[in-house]
Amino acid sequence: MSNELEAEVLSSWQVNAAAWTAAVQQGKIASRRLVTDQAILAAVQQHQPARVLDLGCGEGWLARRLAEQGMQVLGVDAIPALIEQARQRGGAEFEVCSYEEIAAGALAAAGPFDALICNFSLLGKESVERLLRAVPALLSQRGRLFVQTLHPVVACGEEPYRDGWRPGTWEGFGPEFTQPAPWYFRTIAAWINLFNACGLHLAECREPLHPQTRKPAAILFICAARHPAA
Repeated sequence: MSNELEAEVLSSWQVNAAAWTAAVQQGKIASRRLVTDQAILAAVQQHQPARVLDLGCGEGWLARRLAEQGMQVLGVDAIPALIEQARQRGGAEFEVCSYEEIAAGALAAAGPFDALICNFSLLGKESVERLLRAVPALLSQRGRLFVQTLHPVVACGEEPYRDGWRPGTWEGFGPEFTQPAPWYFRTIAAWINLFNACGLHLAECREPLHPQTRKPAAILFICAARHPAA
């Protein structure tokens, strides 16, 4: 069942690639425009990385913004239609690459990177677990993993606060969005335990607040690899 749900995630993003690109480019997503875009930019810029890997880069807005700051940025995504949109706009290097391929070592020769970024791009279960296990080998000694995702306490809604697959929704995004993707819900403890299990430790946690609701619009984990002593 989990494999089928993972496949549904990719299928949904392929179907909605054009609608997503338009929504991002036109600033239609209020939480991103008001809070979360700046939150991830500020966090990464604070660490001043030279080489950046944007995992699940979508149509490439974040990669372009960071490249404008003088960083060398590679954006990867499993959806060819999104990478095509990213390449058309340029500003950084973009490649089609799935999390499974990364977990299998597809980007080993491209590293190490000073920053790996997953900005609302960790939606599955096993695919995310395999990806995160590959992260320490891709990070430089000073490197950091930046994961911004839905805040579990806020995103939980009326459902029980426990890990598990949940149905997706495009509510509020417009009629051009179809076939919503399922996503795997993790509690805050589950995220931290997953990082630890994958050879990472949580260096910092941020909770960007929505300026209108004054509730967390997201949670932002900043992790370092537990590199063995030289």
